[in-house]
Amino acid sequence: MQRVSDILMTKTKELWTILPEASVLDALKLMAEKQIGALMVVDKKDKVAGIITERDYARKIILKGKKSLDTPVKEIMTPSAKMYTVKPDTPVEDCMVLMTGKHIRHVPVFEGGKFMGLISIGDVVKSTISEKDMLIEHLSDYIGGKY
Repeated sequence: MQRVSDILMTKTKELWTILPEASVLDALKLMAEKQIGALMVVDKKDKVAGIITERDYARKIILKGKKSLDTPVKEIMTPSAKMYTVKPDTPVEDCMVLMTGKHIRHVPVFEGGKFMGLISIGDVVKSTISEKDMLIEHLSDYIGGKY
């Protein structure tokens, strides 16, 4: 059974973050440049303050008539106290249940209060497909008499 730590090992080690005081426009530019859908929001002491996602932008800027240039990230981010998180030893299937049940696309990974990385629904689906493909291959080999 795959765990979140297995997903983190396949991802780049770079963790993209932004300050709470940065403009939403700066967050969007960084997400577009890095081709990602979410950023962790950290303060000047590298303490996690929250998460900002493309969905936050769509629902809290565009639909409310705000301007991304004039709005700081801290106004639309999900604060750390309200974030759903997982641990490295969390099974991938549990992540899928969490993400599907809570309608979220990104989940921060923490170990002992330390931010370890961010996984997306795409990461979870990719991991699940890979695991199922491997199982099918093993079963086919078994049925075909390779073992």
